[in-house]
Amino acid sequence: MVNNFEIFEKNIGYIFKNKDLLKKALTHTSYAYENKIESYERLEYLGDSILEFISSKYLFENFKSLSEGEMTKVRAYAVCEDSLYKIALKHNFSDFLYLGKSEKATHTNKKAILADSVEAVIAAMYLDSQDINTVQNFVLENIKEQVEFASKNVGVKDYKTVLQEMLQIHGEVLIKYNIINESGPDHDKTFTAEVECDGKKLATGIGRSKKAAEMEAARKAIERLN
Repeated sequence: MVNNFEIFEKNIGYIFKNKDLLKKALTHTSYAYENKIESYERLEYLGDSILEFISSKYLFENFKSLSEGEMTKVRAYAVCEDSLYKIALKHNFSDFLYLGKSEKATHTNKKAILADSVEAVIAAMYLDSQDINTVQNFVLENIKEQVEFASKNVGVKDYKTVLQEMLQIHGEVLIKYNIINESGPDHDKTFTAEVECDGKKLATGIGRSKKAAEMEAARKAIERLN
């Protein structure tokens, strides 16, 4: 972990007046528990709503040909865990996160932690600046590409459907998804799913819900089959 907020602020293009607020946005629950301080969980909650508002407004104003249902699908893709994870990687969030010893030892669910921290930083940026336009600039700069892609592929089927069609092209097969692992506290569960075809294991995936884990397993299976 690098404790140099100047580098982080340069990465995201915003300088915090309240550095304690920034530190809280980068504090995972494991570190907070070990050090008896507040984690980024409440900020993450607010950031999720801000992210949804900004992306919804952008879609409403700039994609007038999309229906309400299509805008919902595009938004879901643009602000999903994978997209937020890519934002975190782009700005090197992992170098600045405060993680507890337990989390550092297990390295569990890194993708979810990084995605959550992006939402927390978005909320912290809003509270610090008291200016939605400042936050909007950061958000749109980082999700425009995903929005453009999703808007052009809004009718694309989900991974489980695509995998099923690929595997059944020559006839009926038995496709099964199994949850093979479940870890973490009740409020922050991580699931590992495995997909198999006619008893043959194809791939595994990790997600914050059983459905997300199954979808990730299907995505990895498609990659391997391709």
